[in-house]
Amino acid sequence: MGIADRKAREKEDLRNLILKSAKKLFVEKGVEQTTIRSIAESIDYSVGTVYLYFKDKNAILYALHSQGFSQLSGDFKVLYNVSDPLERLKALCKVYIQFAGDNPDMYDLMFNLKAPMEFLDAINEGEWNEGKGAFDVLHTTVKQCISEGHFTGHKSEPLAFMVWSLVHGMCSLEISKRCIGVNIKNPETIVSEGFAEFAKLITRL
Repeated sequence: MGIADRKAREKEDLRNLILKSAKKLFVEKGVEQTTIRSIAESIDYSVGTVYLYFKDKNAILYALHSQGFSQLSGDFKVLYNVSDPLERLKALCKVYIQFAGDNPDMYDLMFNLKAPMEFLDAINEGEWNEGKGAFDVLHTTVKQCISEGHFTGHKSEPLAFMVWSLVHGMCSLEISKRCIGVNIKNPETIVSEGFAEFAKLITRL
């Protein structure tokens, strides 16, 4: 490995170390209580070193949220070979729910916190490419469902948005513990049971 390659690798390793530390602190202390200084101290580097890699905390949050979308996209890829689009649609929703349940803090960062969007606004970036890619997977599957005779009379984009909104709503309610204390008999299983009911409904359309 040449000097240039080694330096590039060391730079990437340090960037990843900053992100790993930031993620740990965000989970332990919360986003508001985590500062650039606390991130720097946790990895025994100066504040200035962190700023060499990220302009501010929102930039770190954006990078972490991008990592989350890469992970979610990887989970989706295993379903690309499911030929029946309706079954793929249901499987995509299940994977999404599983991802949210396994990674609640990352999910909150990806879909609920304003920081990643504020970062995009700050750099004058008009499109949310990570969200666009995830939605395109869902929208394409819904369009294929319609082309095969499902969801007759429905428009693909609004329908895809409705599916996303419904599943996202269930995940967000679960993560924020809003399912507890509202007279739901089995709050620990209500998301999976709710999705099962939704799956029955779309199978009939």
